[in-house]
Amino acid sequence: MLADDDEETVFQDRDGSSEKAEWAVFPTGDHHLRFKSCYGKYLMASNNPFLQGVKGKKVMQTDLKPDLDGSIDWEPVRDGFQARLKTRAGTFLRPIGGLPPWRNAITHDNPHRPKTKEKVLWDIEIVETLPSYRKTNSDLQLYCVLDNK
Repeated sequence: MLADDDEETVFQDRDGSSEKAEWAVFPTGDHHLRFKSCYGKYLMASNNPFLQGVKGKKVMQTDLKPDLDGSIDWEPVRDGFQARLKTRAGTFLRPIGGLPPWRNAITHDNPHRPKTKEKVLWDIEIVETLPSYRKTNSDLQLYCVLDNK
């Protein structure tokens, strides 16, 4: 998963070596994580439709604001060596394939078909652990690369 230069869009790409593919990970203290892009924006599950007539909702980068309703919090649900990333609303981070305008897009929704349930599995690769000089959860920081295979 990559953060786009527009500092709003996120998309999928096979090139995980780019700085755009690195997300800082912040534990919230209640089994949820926050992902911060290289642009300093947080991964957010919005309520905006991805496209008219498409079930999934937009996933985007956003500033950290006090009025966010938990839409930047993601619960990792482990499944073997992979994880599903679940929103507080119960939807899952999901890549979209196919022809444009869907190609390489990322949405969140609730998968109902078995084949779709497999598509919400992500590989999370820890690429670096940064030292923390304080003992609070907000100071713990990991960098990871999210990949959907």
